[in-house]
Amino acid sequence: MQYRRLGNTGLKVSELCFGAMTFGSKFMNIGAVDQKGADDLVSRAVEAGVNFFDTADVYSYGESEEILGQALKNAGVDRQAAIIATKVQGSMSEAASNNEGDVNNKGLSRQHIMASCEASLERLGTDYIDLYQVHGWDPTTPMEETLRTLDDLVRMGKVNYVGVSNWTARHVAKSLEISRAHDWEAFSSLQAHYSLVGRDLEHELLPLSREEGLGVLPWSPLSGGFLSGKYTRENQSPEGARRSGFDFPPVDERGFDTVDALREVADGKNASVAQVALAWLLHQPGVTSVILGANKMSQLEDNLGAAEIRLSDEELQRLSATTEPPRLYPQWMVDFQATSF
Repeated sequence: MQYRRLGNTGLKVSELCFGAMTFGSKFMNIGAVDQKGADDLVSRAVEAGVNFFDTADVYSYGESEEILGQALKNAGVDRQAAIIATKVQGSMSEAASNNEGDVNNKGLSRQHIMASCEASLERLGTDYIDLYQVHGWDPTTPMEETLRTLDDLVRMGKVNYVGVSNWTARHVAKSLEISRAHDWEAFSSLQAHYSLVGRDLEHELLPLSREEGLGVLPWSPLSGGFLSGKYTRENQSPEGARRSGFDFPPVDERGFDTVDALREVADGKNASVAQVALAWLLHQPGVTSVILGANKMSQLEDNLGAAEIRLSDEELQRLSATTEPPRLYPQWMVDFQATSF
């Protein structure tokens, strides 16, 4: 296992991150892992050299955090050796989700962030969070309120670093300037959807992250299992696969071209389709750590093998060509004008 700096910080995290979204029982059709299963998965990840663990308060309404915190303790992991990341923003009750009451139990207000951080600390069984991330955009709260609150948590010693997830490039850029202007703690990382069949990040967010030194943490790197090797042109709805009950994230018609190319490269390396898809991400400049999601040991074992896969320039180009995103304006105009310099 290799370790990389989280953005511009001095914090070193494993290039594969263990994601605990599958822990619990109340998160769509994804939460399926109980404490015993989590103990086994976390222990195996630690054995493989993983030191980075990601969850969110909204995953099974806090159950994922509780299970992850206990699993790390049961594995005998020293708190200083584990990098724990969690998130805040989502509705923490059905009433809050439906705006039927409990209306402040969601979002990025000072009230909700402060209360949520305390609750996450208790559930995780720790007195500090290594990376506290805003999980999405809150259109009702001023950005300054959110950023000041995150800075306060860092100054209070409850949080070491802060990150952002699922924001637009303009909002991320604006946040960095506001934080600098006020000498507040700025975002160190961007957690975003990125995969070989989900490359919207490359239009603005990935270049911004590279320029500003944000560590990129891809979520759903196999696009909801589409790149697991189960999905083929002949079997587009494999029995028991996650996407059959939750078809997310979206994948366009080029996806099966990508699967074909992945399989050809994988066959030449005696690897799996999923391993090559994850390895492609690990080769992308700016990516710090790829978040793995597994609900059984065979998935985790296979995914961990991605750290050993090395792709040639020709193989990277071959895979990338299957889903090369179009250059959007003003990007193509910038490229055109750059030829005169």
